[in-house]
Amino acid sequence: MDIINRKKFEAMRVAAASKKRGKYGAEKSGGYDSRKEHRRANELKLMQRAGLISDLQEQVRYLLVPAQTNAAGTRERAIHYVADFVYVDNDTGTTVVEDTKGVKTPEYVIKRKLMLMVHGITIKET
Repeated sequence: MDIINRKKFEAMRVAAASKKRGKYGAEKSGGYDSRKEHRRANELKLMQRAGLISDLQEQVRYLLVPAQTNAAGTRERAIHYVADFVYVDNDTGTTVVEDTKGVKTPEYVIKRKLMLMVHGITIKET
């Protein structure tokens, strides 16, 4: 291998090794947090074009617990849940809140339960 090809190879190897992965091994893809989420977004976009769903939204934020100040005067930040996708199922007319999950973290499980308690919404997990 000549010197130029060796340098190109080394640069490509370093670039491939430095690709960022999420905490649980998910690789970003097409502007989404994981390949699975990217695939699901493409499926939902096709479903919307076919008229099966409508009003597709991505990264919709829901307030679960508002910001508060405790007795000592310390400010506690609000807690939000960000849904991957929200859309209307045209067959039933219901709004669907969907999350693409690889790993169900304890934090997600708590937020899923709070979504049901606070907003009466059951999250569809794909």
